[in-house]
Amino acid sequence: MPLAEALRLALQAIWGAKLRSFFTLLGIIVSVGFLVVVVAVIQGMNAYVTENLTGAVIGTNAFQVRRSPISVGLMDDAEVRAIAKRPLITPADAAAVQRALPDAEAVALQSGWPTPISDVSYRDRTVGNVTIFGVTPPYQIVQDYQMLAGVPLTEPDVRERRLVGVIGFEIAEKLFDRPPSAVGRKIRIGGREVLVTGVIDKKGRVLGQSFDAFVLLPFTTFESFYGRRKTTVVSVKMGSSEAIDPAMARAEEAMRIAHRLRPGEENDFTVDKADALVAFWRQLTRVLFTAIPAVVCIGIVVGGIVIMNIMLMSVTERTHEIGLRKSLGATRADIRRQFLIEAVVLSSFGGIQGVLAGWALAAAVSTFTPLPARITLWSVVVALALGGAAGVIFGVFPAARAARLDPITALRAE
Repeated sequence: MPLAEALRLALQAIWGAKLRSFFTLLGIIVSVGFLVVVVAVIQGMNAYVTENLTGAVIGTNAFQVRRSPISVGLMDDAEVRAIAKRPLITPADAAAVQRALPDAEAVALQSGWPTPISDVSYRDRTVGNVTIFGVTPPYQIVQDYQMLAGVPLTEPDVRERRLVGVIGFEIAEKLFDRPPSAVGRKIRIGGREVLVTGVIDKKGRVLGQSFDAFVLLPFTTFESFYGRRKTTVVSVKMGSSEAIDPAMARAEEAMRIAHRLRPGEENDFTVDKADALVAFWRQLTRVLFTAIPAVVCIGIVVGGIVIMNIMLMSVTERTHEIGLRKSLGATRADIRRQFLIEAVVLSSFGGIQGVLAGWALAAAVSTFTPLPARITLWSVVVALALGGAAGVIFGVFPAARAARLDPITALRAE
């Protein structure tokens, strides 16, 4: 039997029982759609973290000198306890790093964990859950902040412990309606009055998290309000991405000298760049990639078993047809090919419908939620291959059973 004829007969059989075919393929459609949409979300998140989040958190062409590494969440208890014994990062450390990197565009000191969250109010208006940072003026350069109105924090603000602050666009908008009008007004942060000297232009949201709901205080003012943090951070911005690795090596050397570490002693600090945040994120998503195949395989197996049962039923229903074809000269191979192709076409349709459903759901996720989604070619190819493979694997037995039917017995069947 020619392949084209087998395909025609397969399509004719599937079209003749459309509703049954759809419910037969439901397991494969759901499994393939799940695979496509989950991979799309993970790939979209990976791309988003790489392209946007790292720059928003750490800064473009920047690295950090930290007490604890970014990937602390994946460490065991012994490593966490060892990190807890490390000395705090101090202004003296920031000064040592700055001396070692005269070519850096900015070297800043910023408060770290635990980051205070406070209500910020002006007259009868209050904004809750505002993140408060203590920083030195170069931090504003590291983060590429652009001033919408007013002026940034200055060195005299830090030196004289002034009660001033720079606020994010969202805070200014909620408290004053017109963000530029916030400059020169006094706001209350946890009961303390602070003069607004500047408003930072809007940076937007990343994964639904606003990057405009914050207040920057001079580092010394911040410590007088909240005390010293446990993870003060030194941030360094270089002129280009190529300059980061050599600068990190010089910063590490300067920190070892400042902390009086002997050769062979482990660092009691960490020098991290955006790659560490990306690696940390990918370690988390690797767990999902480990679980996804198991879930998808279960769905494919269930769908394949349903296909096999339906094909066996089809063989029973079409026994007379099989006997008639054999009496007209069809060989066992012809019958086997006919039913096997029917199973493959049926499961491939399921794979295609699953891909389309996953594509639509991924688009909906990207449109209506903060999660980005990015369809990848390999996930579509894998999904279609799984659909076709299910037809081959689970269609062999029904096809072989149909091929073994005795033509005389089959012709007698009603």
